[in-house]
Amino acid sequence: MTHFKFATAFLAVALIITTMGTSCAENGAQIKGEFDSLFENLPFEMGMVSRPSIPAFSVSVTDFGGNGNGIFDNTNAFKKAMEHLSSKGGGHLVVPAGIWKTGPIEILSNIDLHIVKDAVIIFDPTRELYPIISTSFEGLDTYRCESPLYAQNAENISITGGGVIDGSGQSWRPVKKAKLTSAQWKEVLARGGVTDEKGSCWYPSEEYIEAEKAADMNVIPEMTKDLAEKYKDFLRPVMVSLRNCKNVLLEGCTFQNSPAWNIHPLLCTNMIIKDITVRNPWYAQNGDGIDIESCTDVVLVSSTFDVGDDGICVKSGKDEAGRKRGIPTKGLIVSDCTVYHGHGGFVVGSEMSGGVENVKVSNCRFLGTDVGLRFKSKRGRGGVVKNIYINDIYMTDIVTETLLFDLFYGGKSAVEALEDGNGTAPVETIAVDETTPSFRDIYISNIVCNGAGRAMFFNGLPEMPVKNVNVTNCTITSKSGIEICRAEDVTLKNVKVTPEKGEAVIKSEVKNFIME
Repeated sequence: MTHFKFATAFLAVALIITTMGTSCAENGAQIKGEFDSLFENLPFEMGMVSRPSIPAFSVSVTDFGGNGNGIFDNTNAFKKAMEHLSSKGGGHLVVPAGIWKTGPIEILSNIDLHIVKDAVIIFDPTRELYPIISTSFEGLDTYRCESPLYAQNAENISITGGGVIDGSGQSWRPVKKAKLTSAQWKEVLARGGVTDEKGSCWYPSEEYIEAEKAADMNVIPEMTKDLAEKYKDFLRPVMVSLRNCKNVLLEGCTFQNSPAWNIHPLLCTNMIIKDITVRNPWYAQNGDGIDIESCTDVVLVSSTFDVGDDGICVKSGKDEAGRKRGIPTKGLIVSDCTVYHGHGGFVVGSEMSGGVENVKVSNCRFLGTDVGLRFKSKRGRGGVVKNIYINDIYMTDIVTETLLFDLFYGGKSAVEALEDGNGTAPVETIAVDETTPSFRDIYISNIVCNGAGRAMFFNGLPEMPVKNVNVTNCTITSKSGIEICRAEDVTLKNVKVTPEKGEAVIKSEVKNFIME
């Protein structure tokens, strides 16, 4: 960059920066009293989170040739702006009002990507823009396409401003005909791509169909880079990938229409997610809202999710790879969040092989999710989930369970599993070893659910029952009552269930059950 139009650019950026308020404290300090109430009487130790330290220096993407007309390719403009800020020690990269079409954006240390309220970043789905990289997906080390918005090994980074980030997921995701109206299906077919033999599902390419047949869930075993290049259409990236980052802030923006998961913090420390909106179509395959994986000291508050898969999800790696990594998600507070559509409102698993502990969830609304509180895993995962505290949760129109522990998770949504008849049939006991998952020491109180398929379902392993679950002060109306199978030390106190049919509580293979 040889010359800046400082007279106009500086004034424009200065005006925008004055509206930033305290979104990024210059010294990295917490805003006085901002999260104090969340840490009061916290039943476990956790580091107090603080905002990233971002220098006051600012530039606009237009200073580097950017154009928000919705047509211009801004990939190089964003890259040059990030590199310039980095050379100055960091600062704010302002994205003004407009439609900003671009390829991948990497956020570098000490930089705030500030997307103003009337700005929309739309990621161009052209596959050539997204190189194959070594990364992690669904808890496994593998190859995927580079994420549209990403940071790796960065410190003091943020995404703020109130604008919209759109991942153009409709060009990446397969979609089933049965989930669309006839008009929507015609629109999908008009994109090109292919359908399966029955004409029941649309795919971006024949290679996608071929890759899906070879995959275990969404990861192809023993993937090579050459094979990844062949199956590039199948390797849908998460939209926002934050890997091994420290001092992270996401605030005020809307994240929508992701190719796979929407936001994926992995191995991050000291992270604040506040006042964000996360959106995906309800039929978006693997369209999770946020997947917090092997992270430490995270606060997620005052945010809204309306997505195609799990809403707020906590993970820590899958099977042997997750156990080898051995880093739990530890120290997480979720408060004042709303989840509309989603396979689960608050979810732990199924990739929890590194463990999940010291989590508090409070004052949230789940309105129309498939499950309210969803804990899932299976034999082979290993890992321990413990010290989970949940209170003051309000739910309506929950399709299946208000509270679900499913240790026989088979990759299907709770609705699909219920249709297949998940239940309490006798199961053979096997030896306990490092591959045996464990869920214990879980405390749930003050739950109101107006309408659920089943009040609660505990489906533990015979060799490792769900242990020490305490549920108090709950009122639930549901089609059927509570079913507890393969559990130990379960206490239900002041739990009022009004089922339309059947008994309020059915027990099978339960040890030390107390209901008061």
